[in-house]
Amino acid sequence: MRTRRFTRPALALAVSLAIAGPALLSATAQAQPLTLSELASDRAIGQPEVVATFHGAMPTGVTVTQEGRIFVNFPRWGDDVPFTVAEVKGNQLTAYPNREINQPDDAKPGERFLSVQSVVADGQGRLWVLDTAAPGFAEPVKGGAKLVAIDLKTNKVVKTIVFPAEVIRSTTYVNDVRFDFRVGEAGVAYITDSSLSGTGGIIVVDLATGSAVRRLTGDRSTSPEKGFVPVVEGETLLQRHADGSTAPFSVASDGIALSPDGKTLYYSPLSSRYLYAISTALLRDPNVSEAQLSAAVQDLGEKGASDGLEADASGAVYAGDYERNSIRKREPGGEWRTIVHGPQILWPDTLPVGPDGYLYFTVNQLNRQPGFHAGKDLRQKPYALLRVRINAAPAPTR
Repeated sequence: MRTRRFTRPALALAVSLAIAGPALLSATAQAQPLTLSELASDRAIGQPEVVATFHGAMPTGVTVTQEGRIFVNFPRWGDDVPFTVAEVKGNQLTAYPNREINQPDDAKPGERFLSVQSVVADGQGRLWVLDTAAPGFAEPVKGGAKLVAIDLKTNKVVKTIVFPAEVIRSTTYVNDVRFDFRVGEAGVAYITDSSLSGTGGIIVVDLATGSAVRRLTGDRSTSPEKGFVPVVEGETLLQRHADGSTAPFSVASDGIALSPDGKTLYYSPLSSRYLYAISTALLRDPNVSEAQLSAAVQDLGEKGASDGLEADASGAVYAGDYERNSIRKREPGGEWRTIVHGPQILWPDTLPVGPDGYLYFTVNQLNRQPGFHAGKDLRQKPYALLRVRINAAPAPTR
């Protein structure tokens, strides 16, 4: 029989195991399995605070004025929406600027709020309301898609710009807007068209005349990313119909942000993980062809799948990441880092920077809507408005 030889270290280990073996087996046999809560888990990042909660309709947009007033909006997507624009006072909502203008009336499309997607305080004493005029993502009501300016001191409408018919297509869904009052007689507005079934684009509006043009319509940078398959809360996000059929989640240009000097516009399709940028001077120049404009678009790489975008006074860009329950920050040098992450960050939407050094954002559980779950509503009220300290000021508009 062959004799087995051990080196000294191996022999020492074998002796130790022989002595300790019964005790180790006994300890293993006696140990109780841990509960799930005792295992290592995904760590939260940042310290978001709850500003307000909403037990009624689902919010999308939010903005904070220089005086600290907070406004939100509720698009008419199927929820009971008694008013589509509201001021938040404590944890109470008040129709803004009044209840009458919030009562939809297709016979007065230019005078009433039909379905508001975004509200933006312009830093110049006004609240701007972006009305899609497309309740339930239907074809926009003729003469209803508009920008409305409200004087924050008097709480009165002071300007209404109904978009020209040539920039509002049957599939147009105006989504978000940024302002620059350093150009033109009264400034300019940049608006994303986040069409669900057509082509996206950027609408540029002269605030003095109300004239508007479409740019980058159907461009790769304003269109849903090819092959994009988002996964939210561990589930592939698809339109799921009651008959069992499905369709891709395919939404065009959505989030938008303006650099603090007004020279660069950042934007992203909702169905994409990429951030794009374009010179605003080129966007406004009628002598620049669409081909030239498309060639000038900068692809800034992946940032995560975002709904809202925002920029601060230092040049940093903030982007939601609805696949990862997060908000990320792009430093002026181009580096990305996560500033907020946690299980309560269920679809971060609009991201305004407040005058108090906080980034505000709504979490509205958009992915839990009935349209993504064969008609079953999985949203759990309340929805929330949160904020996180970033120690930065809003990007100037003048």
